[in-house]
Amino acid sequence: MKKAFTLLEIVFVVVVIGILAAVIIPHTKTNPLQEAAIQLVSHIRYTQHLAIIDDKFDANEPYWFRQKWQLAFSTAAGTNSYMIFSDSPAKIGGAYDGNPSANNTYTDVEVAQNPLKKGKYLIGVANNNFDNSETKHLSKELDIGKKYSIAAITVTGGSTGSGARRILFDHIGRPYRGNTSSTSMVALNSAVDRIATSAIYIKLCLDVCINPKTSANNRNEIVIKIEPETGYAHIL
Repeated sequence: MKKAFTLLEIVFVVVVIGILAAVIIPHTKTNPLQEAAIQLVSHIRYTQHLAIIDDKFDANEPYWFRQKWQLAFSTAAGTNSYMIFSDSPAKIGGAYDGNPSANNTYTDVEVAQNPLKKGKYLIGVANNNFDNSETKHLSKELDIGKKYSIAAITVTGGSTGSGARRILFDHIGRPYRGNTSSTSMVALNSAVDRIATSAIYIKLCLDVCINPKTSANNRNEIVIKIEPETGYAHIL
């Protein structure tokens, strides 16, 4: 005859399951800081990928090197976001404005298309050059201030003499740090100008970022490192 479980045994099993749940569930909660860093690393690598497959060399354009694919951070609309785009002049030999642009019909767009969302572009918030009051073309996940509560972002290193919060890549994937605006003091002035000769560090913070900017000093910070020459991006 098959024996049944006693009430005491059932109560014991329920208690054990409760204890295990109390221990395991807190560790399965999402970490917004880690999620933001993973997403950003993915997009840094995608920017590098675009640069490798889309060589911007143009013998007829004297400043073609300012068209490098770049990932740029923004505080527009009072939030921390970023965008991926390739700057271009209004005409051959013309000025570059360093901003992500799009015409009214979105037939001429400098911002990269979102490969995972049809009709969306890799820009988190609207700005003067990429006006979109309806936000239907924006990728809201790039607004990491709103989605992941990122309160501050710092970009340091590279040894390029630039404080620009932009990471650019050339056709072989090498990282640069500078600006593409013709009026910027740190604008790229040659094909190899502003190339990173040391590591670039991007710090994401849920509060004010604390020095040093090359390491996470508490649980509210996380750091991404981009290696020179290879452009390899990873979380420290």
